[in-house]
Amino acid sequence: MNASISARDLFDQQEERLGLRWMAGQRGEHRVLEAVETVARRPSLAGYLNIIYPNKVQILGTEELAWLDALDARQRWETIEKIIQFRPLAMVISKSQPCPEDLRAAAEESDTPLWCSPRRGHELFNHLQYHLARKLAPRLTVHGVFMEIYSIGVLITGESGAGKSELALELVTRGHRLVADDAPEFTQIAPDVLDGACPDLLQDLLEVRGLGILNVRQMFGDTAVKRNKYLRLIVHLKKPQVEPQTSGMERLIGDLGSRRLLDLDVPMITLPVMAGRNLAVLTEAAARAHILRIKGVDPAAAFMARHSHFLERAE
Repeated sequence: MNASISARDLFDQQEERLGLRWMAGQRGEHRVLEAVETVARRPSLAGYLNIIYPNKVQILGTEELAWLDALDARQRWETIEKIIQFRPLAMVISKSQPCPEDLRAAAEESDTPLWCSPRRGHELFNHLQYHLARKLAPRLTVHGVFMEIYSIGVLITGESGAGKSELALELVTRGHRLVADDAPEFTQIAPDVLDGACPDLLQDLLEVRGLGILNVRQMFGDTAVKRNKYLRLIVHLKKPQVEPQTSGMERLIGDLGSRRLLDLDVPMITLPVMAGRNLAVLTEAAARAHILRIKGVDPAAAFMARHSHFLERAE
């Protein structure tokens, strides 16, 4: 799913925080920046004036305006034309500096949004780069229930009817928090970080067969839901067709694996769904075991080392 943002959306989202004022080019408010545009060349979402590898949001600070003023009339006109031809999403003048009239006229004629802010250039760069990177990050919708269990994000997956929502409801009653049911959205905000959130349409809702749609916030309070969470573990519920045959190694370390979401391999553990199994306790134990593995604690490896030492002593 390709994300995008328009000049109007970016202005509205950052107007109050950055004190933005629209100086010229208001007809360009529908100009759109899509995520695919950032990989067609050297990725640069926001940055100081650059006419070699232009940024999608060009920041004009004191030095950039001074450099333009130092050019002769012909060079200045050619430079401004080159900036406009790259069709930036917007241009931003820092520290509320006076806007050059030729730049204002060029922006108005080409419908290029031109903004002004009282913030310093590095503040504009940090805010806009971070905001655009999150808005245009790769996104993916996964079928499952996303929860916070013992402070880590756990995605519960499985085929329809495996009991994902029932398990989520029991976990909520045990003090854990719901992030999203049915269709959580994941955004890769860093090379090793997937941030999961709930679509606005499904916010606070959990669908349980036989009970219908439940509002978790109204039933259990504000602490029972969470806006977003980083994904750290996938618990996959599997209904075996026959009695599962497990190997000796699987009985030692569990059914561990991974699932690739976007560009990240997420650890996954598979739990067989059978009558009499307390899946809530097993899921909590899986989360606790994963936290220990992150800290370098591996009970299976410790047991095998202990067993080897025992055999050596017996010999």
